[in-house]
Amino acid sequence: MTRVFIAIDLPQDIRERIAETQTVLARSGAKLTFVAPQHMHITLKFIGEVDDERLDDIQTALRGVSAAPYEIAVRGVGANNLRRPRVIWSMIEDAGRTGELNGAIEDVLAPLGIEREKRAYTAHITIARVRQFDPSLLGAMGQVAATDFGSFRADRCVLKKSTLTKQGPIYDDLMEVVW
Repeated sequence: MTRVFIAIDLPQDIRERIAETQTVLARSGAKLTFVAPQHMHITLKFIGEVDDERLDDIQTALRGVSAAPYEIAVRGVGANNLRRPRVIWSMIEDAGRTGELNGAIEDVLAPLGIEREKRAYTAHITIARVRQFDPSLLGAMGQVAATDFGSFRADRCVLKKSTLTKQGPIYDDLMEVVW
C-alpha cells in the first residue's frame, strides 16, 4: 500500500521566505510543530493508502486533468481558527483557480471510487501545527499576518508518495502533470 496525495510544489525562494516567519512564530509560548521548508506545498487532494493497481489508475486519470497555467500569489499568515488555532498557514491568491483545479481532480478521481472531500476546499500552505496553544501565538501571528511571500506561475501538479517516519514525513514524487 502506498500513501499518496496531489500537490502543487512551491519555488525555493517562497519556501525560504515562509520559513523565516517560522522563527517569529517559534518565539511565542505555543508548542508548534513546523513544516520543513522542503515539504511545503499546496495540497490539491489527499487520497490516502492505495494499492499498486489503484495507483496506476490514479496516474492514468490524472493525465486527463485539463488546466491552464496561472499565477499564484502567496500572501499572509492565518489559521484554521483565530481563537484557538490548530493549523497555521499561508494563504494564496489566485482568483479561485486552485479551487477549480481541485474540482477537476475530484472529477477525474471520483469514477475510481475515490471519495470526494466533503469539506469545502481551502487552498493554503501549512506552516505549522499547534500542539499546545498559548495566547502569545496570536501576537506572533499578527507580526507576520501581512507578509508577502511572492508569486509564481503554477503550471503543473505532482502525485506524491508520503512515507511517515518518527522524524517526519518523507515525500517522493511519483508523477508530474504539466499543463
